[in-house]
Amino acid sequence: MENNKKQTNNSNVVILVVAILLSFISGTLGSYLVITNVPSVSKSIVENVTKLDYTENSIADSVEKAYDAVVVVVSYSKGTKISTGTGFVYKKNDDKAFIMTNNHVVEGADEVKIIRSDNEIINANVLGGETYSDIAVLSIGANDALSVIDIGDSSEIRLGDTVFTIGSPLGEAYSGTVTKGILSGKDRMVEVSFSGNTSDYYMKVLQTDAAINPGNSGGPLLNLNGEVIGINSLKLVEDEIEGMGFAIPIEDALLYANTLEQGGAIERPYIGISMLDVTDSYYLWQAGISVPDGINTGVAIVEVVEGSPASKSGLQKGDIIVKLGDESIDSLAEFRYELYKHSPGEQIEITFNRNGKEQKTKITLSKNS
Repeated sequence: MENNKKQTNNSNVVILVVAILLSFISGTLGSYLVITNVPSVSKSIVENVTKLDYTENSIADSVEKAYDAVVVVVSYSKGTKISTGTGFVYKKNDDKAFIMTNNHVVEGADEVKIIRSDNEIINANVLGGETYSDIAVLSIGANDALSVIDIGDSSEIRLGDTVFTIGSPLGEAYSGTVTKGILSGKDRMVEVSFSGNTSDYYMKVLQTDAAINPGNSGGPLLNLNGEVIGINSLKLVEDEIEGMGFAIPIEDALLYANTLEQGGAIERPYIGISMLDVTDSYYLWQAGISVPDGINTGVAIVEVVEGSPASKSGLQKGDIIVKLGDESIDSLAEFRYELYKHSPGEQIEITFNRNGKEQKTKITLSKNS
């Protein structure tokens, strides 16, 4: 009887300990763990436990594929460093390798160096750059390029697809930084300013939530195959906005790069007027221009250059341009974007408001000198 009691007491103690342990485990793991039996843990069970595959969501192979084609771009003026950005080798021939970056990274520089992924520093030549496209092309010796990046197709990527960047945020110290995100938007029309004061231009861009910081400018936005689909160009930096980076589609960038690498200039059409948004009331008042009632969008002509295409078409100071071709014009940035879709020599129709009456005229675009 005594032995039976001892055995019962011992069993109760074991059950109590097991119950406490199960309560602790269940409380820690919540609804993710339901235990119906507690067998002894054997070696065979441990060996059969499925291991997590940490490579399943890895982009390491894609990063490795593009990594050596990405470089740091450092610009100098009179021996002083003025900016740091990122670039990538997108083409190579027998003599030269060509690097694409943002124009604002090298603008104003009299000397440019690139730093490869192996930390070798190479002098680079600036073959050309253009403000509104924000594209510049550099060259180095063909043998100085470690790798050439693969070109992708931005039209094939879908919203929500994984993308990543390689760049040098905050300068050389963080070169080769990889950030990952998704494609958040396509064909975004973003207003940008090159003068620092007002919005000068629209850019059609890809939007991503991959982290893009100062120094990433000019670097590649890549798909999961390690192919470049865009060139990182700008970022919304207001304090209340996070995770909105933008890249120029690679197809648009290459159109400009192919001209710049030959030493050519990007030809923009010229009509010979200076303008203000109709919402710039104070500056319009200073210019002596009044906007007719009911006109809330468009651009007001402040000055017409004598002998220019605009002058020859009959446009005058005070006219409010409301359409360019078939496209409505809301602002100066939109006017310039629509105008730059055309080439010198083309004829386009302009719809404008003069003294409250809508009129039309045709204008032949010339080359911007």
